[in-house]
This record gives sequence, structure tokens and C-alpha cells, in this order.
Amino acid sequence: MEKYEEIERSIITSYRKNIWAKFVKAIIEYDMIQDKDKIAVCISGGKDSMLLAKCLQELKKHGKNNFDLEFIVMNPGYDEKNKQKIIENSKLLNIPITMFETDIFARIDRMTDHQCYLCARMRRGYLYNKAQELGCNKIALGHHFDDVIETVLMGIIYAGKMQTMMPKLKSTSHPGMELIRPLYLVKEDDIISWAEKNSLEFIKCACKITNNENKTSSKREETKKLIKQLKENFKNADINIFNCTQNVNLDTIISYTKDKQKYHFLDNY
Repeated sequence: MEKYEEIERSIITSYRKNIWAKFVKAIIEYDMIQDKDKIAVCISGGKDSMLLAKCLQELKKHGKNNFDLEFIVMNPGYDEKNKQKIIENSKLLNIPITMFETDIFARIDRMTDHQCYLCARMRRGYLYNKAQELGCNKIALGHHFDDVIETVLMGIIYAGKMQTMMPKLKSTSHPGMELIRPLYLVKEDDIISWAEKNSLEFIKCACKITNNENKTSSKREETKKLIKQLKENFKNADINIFNCTQNVNLDTIISYTKDKQKYHFLDNY
């Protein structure tokens, strides 16, 4: 048995409950894949996107076989070591990637404000454009459960907003395109466990700006630590943060926004 076959097998055996079942549940529950979809799986080179690629390959192989996949890697300006690591891991995992070059890191390096926001926005734009060029109608990103709850808590703490990272959404700048997050219910600890069990090493943050500034923390890292602390006292803290986005009672909300229109409880008091 080839190495990649052992890795594939581990997803549906050893990690059937914590990864595979949750991956399939998210796809079904949030209606992520339809017949004749062509999905661009966006691979950054990290553990999350590589696992996403393998899960979608397995779904196509063993489940629904009525959709197509393209595996795209956008190089925003990685150094040669990180670039080669992505290529090597793709070969090891039997993922047929299409890599394309951009100058995002160089452009961001010349900016002084909102670098992370602009970088993320540009990345998304390039991915949508490449996906459309390949005839895809969806892009799949590797965001997981922990990304979701961290986003919820960050919105509350840093922005004073109740919002979440949606499991899927339609692009407003690329008509006909949609974004899906099939690892939405999968916890990061289980992804780390899967990678370690299979002796896989992936690139971590390859952002030149972050590395140059030698940042050891960020708002997301601080939020991650806060959630860990909360779980020490409240076992289901992470689950409850997630559930609060599904159990909203508008009768107990002072104001909310829907379709860019703001509503206040006094409107119909």
C-alpha cells in the first residue's frame, strides 16, 4: 500500500468519528455540494487545506461522484523552501495541484495600513479568478470549527458585533461563484492529531510580513488562548459559542441588521 493510501484510509477509519463524519455532516447539513458542481479546492500548504483536499477526494471516490474537483495553489510570494514543501506534500498525498504565481506579498510589503485585511481580500480575488478560469462554480476553503468560534468571539470582543464565519456564501464580486467550508464542524485538535499520526509536516504561517515583524501573537492567537482558558472552567464553552449562532432569539435582541437594513426592537414595541 502506498503512503498516500494509508493516509486516505486513516481518514475513514481512525478518524471516522472526529473528522470524516463531521466533514460529511457539514456538507449535508449546509447543502454544500450539488450535482454538476466543479469545485476549486484552495490549498495554502497548511494542514487544514491539505486535509480538506483529501476529504473531498475521498467523498468523490466513495460517496457522491457527481461533482468535479480542481486543486489550486496560489503562490503569493512564498520563499523557495515553503514552495517546494507544498509541491512535495502534494505529491506525497497524491493531490494533483495547479500552482499559479502572484505578487501579493510584494504588494502588501509596500503598504502600511490594514495589511492582513488587504492580503486576505486579494488572495480571495485571485482564487475566485483562477477558479472561474478553470470552469469552477465554487471554491472550497479549509476553515475549521475553531476558526468559526474564534471569529464569533473576536467579533464580540474586538468589534462589538455578533457575527460568525458562514459555512457557505455567495460571492458578491464574482457572480455565479460560491464559497464553501466543508471542515466547518471539524476541530483543529483532530486535524493536528491526523497530521501527527501520519507523520506529516506542513508549512505554517508563511507570511513574510508577520515573520519580518517577528510577531508572536495576534488577536486570533489571543482569542484561541482565551477559549482554552474558558474550557478549563466550562467544558462545553467552545460548543456553546458555536451554538449561540444557531439559537438567536430576535425577541431578546435590541437591534439587528438584515439585508443592509437595520431593525430596532422599538420599531414594533
